[in-house]
Amino acid sequence: MQPNFGKSLRNLAVFAPLKSIIAAFSNYSGMTARRSSVQSLYELCAKTFRTSQPLTQPSQASQALSSLMDTIGPGDVGLKDESTEDDRGHGVFGLSELSRTARWSQPITYLDLYECDKFTMCIFCFPTSAVIPLHDHPGMCVFSKILYGSLHVKAYDWVEPSLVRIVKGPENITVRLAKLVTDKVMTAPCETSVLYPKRAGNVHCFTAVTPCAVLDVLAPPYLESAGRPCTYYHDYPFSSFYGADIPDKEGEYAWLAEIKSPDIYMRQGRYSGPAIQP
Repeated sequence: MQPNFGKSLRNLAVFAPLKSIIAAFSNYSGMTARRSSVQSLYELCAKTFRTSQPLTQPSQASQALSSLMDTIGPGDVGLKDESTEDDRGHGVFGLSELSRTARWSQPITYLDLYECDKFTMCIFCFPTSAVIPLHDHPGMCVFSKILYGSLHVKAYDWVEPSLVRIVKGPENITVRLAKLVTDKVMTAPCETSVLYPKRAGNVHCFTAVTPCAVLDVLAPPYLESAGRPCTYYHDYPFSSFYGADIPDKEGEYAWLAEIKSPDIYMRQGRYSGPAIQP
């Protein structure tokens, strides 16, 4: 008797979509079973930052966190590399006139990944020429990883013991001496940068050379009531004011004056990467 494959073929036709669904579910289960990079980052942060006390110097803990962040790319956080797209508005490139970014230029987008009183995980997405002006991180340790694009970073550390001058004029200006730590363009892929409360460029500013994104871990986060406000500054060349003797080159120093918080053109975005499970 000739085998009748009709019924078997019909059964295969019925079960084929089901098999595809099962296969897809199996793949999805495998993906979800594997810990995502951001989940691993969260877990390491939770282990490292058990209190609100910051890391004050390089250590095995900071190295472990930096090494993990070094492996994270835009795809791991739900982003695509947009560094080749020219999205500039009428923004001004440069560090001396930070407040002149035109209002119709593209905004910086802020993505909140996770926040608690011990640490914050977030992403800043910059359009070309966007600027976050010179600001500090009092009593904080900050890890920054450029996910894509190029970013100009200028950073200072305060000179210790503190050297302060009051400049007489129409408005008395109080300036404090700081030493330049970094003044360069950083392009992804590059190593994670780490700043500490009193070293490695705690006072810094960012200017986007191309569209770029930066993954940040702040530990602990800003909290004014705990003595961690965000203060903004204007930097003056060392030669602008006299009365200080320095052993190094004048170009490596600047006077920083506190300014009012600028109106940064920024909007809240939606994080679309893997969910974090506390």
